[in-house]
Amino acid sequence: MTADELAARLGGDVDGDGTVEVTGLASLAEAQQGDLSFLVHPRYEDAMACTAASAVLVAQSWEGDSTCTLIRVASPDAAFAEAAAMLGPEPIRHEPGVHAAAVVAADARLGNGVCIGPCCVIEPGVSIGERTVVMACCYLGHGTVLGDDCTLYPHVSTRERTKIGNRVIIHNGAVIGSDGFGYVWRQDRTWMKIPQVGTVEIGDDVEIGANATIDRARFGKTVIGNGVKIDNLVQVAHNVRIGDHAAVAAQTGIAGSTSVGSRVRLGGQSGLGGHLRIGDGAVVGGQAGVLKDVPAGEFVSGYPAMPHGKAAKIHAHLMRLPALKHRLAELERETADLKQRLEKVP
Repeated sequence: MTADELAARLGGDVDGDGTVEVTGLASLAEAQQGDLSFLVHPRYEDAMACTAASAVLVAQSWEGDSTCTLIRVASPDAAFAEAAAMLGPEPIRHEPGVHAAAVVAADARLGNGVCIGPCCVIEPGVSIGERTVVMACCYLGHGTVLGDDCTLYPHVSTRERTKIGNRVIIHNGAVIGSDGFGYVWRQDRTWMKIPQVGTVEIGDDVEIGANATIDRARFGKTVIGNGVKIDNLVQVAHNVRIGDHAAVAAQTGIAGSTSVGSRVRLGGQSGLGGHLRIGDGAVVGGQAGVLKDVPAGEFVSGYPAMPHGKAAKIHAHLMRLPALKHRLAELERETADLKQRLEKVP
């Protein structure tokens, strides 16, 4: 595909040789002749001077120098994602059918074009929508409902009565519907387990990362809204509700009964306490510890989480502590010296 052809499909403008052939994808540092790359962050502008890429996606307003053919687009990041679908390897095709090594209950309902891989276990009452792919060693518990055009990668487990929408992608090792962490401390100083009798309900167009865990509700539902993106190693506790199109980065933990609004972004390793309300469009910075409600549209960071501007100022002051300690020691020496001189005055 030439740069001109690619630009036409991406809605961009070519700056340079539009006849150059583009056959692959790579970063600016690793690109070779024939590769397409992209520039999003200014910190990578120095790499533009030495990249071997044949073409680079840049913003319409970019004014730097480059010997490459440039394709100017509204969003280089989004355009590169579209280009990856055009130039990347062909997706693996899964033939419909049930593998001989799978165990499928007699009353399970399988839609047209479903693929069930080897060593899968499909329990009674399961319903799987059309064209859904369930890869090797997955477990679908009693009464699980799985929508159309879903993809479950190997070793995904869904517990009983879980409901999953259409076009959902769940990556390796994720566990949906495990028991919530609920116990009562008894008078004999032992724990009594609280039955977790609720369910998990996942909307359409959701993607759940590898080894993520979403607990079933103590009662009612744990809810993941439409279009939510959950990264690897995320813990979602019982009765949590996540609004539509929220994004949750890796190693985040959300404690029980917390409500996360629509289009919220939770940074990596952030922790949210229980029974909180995170307003629509809020942003929680990486490693932030959220102990109270966050208003809609607010950006919080730090521990305990606070408005990001305040957290940044506090951090700046903390970084000055070594210098302030040294200055204080000097002032103490000067004060002691002055005191000794004053004591000698007749």
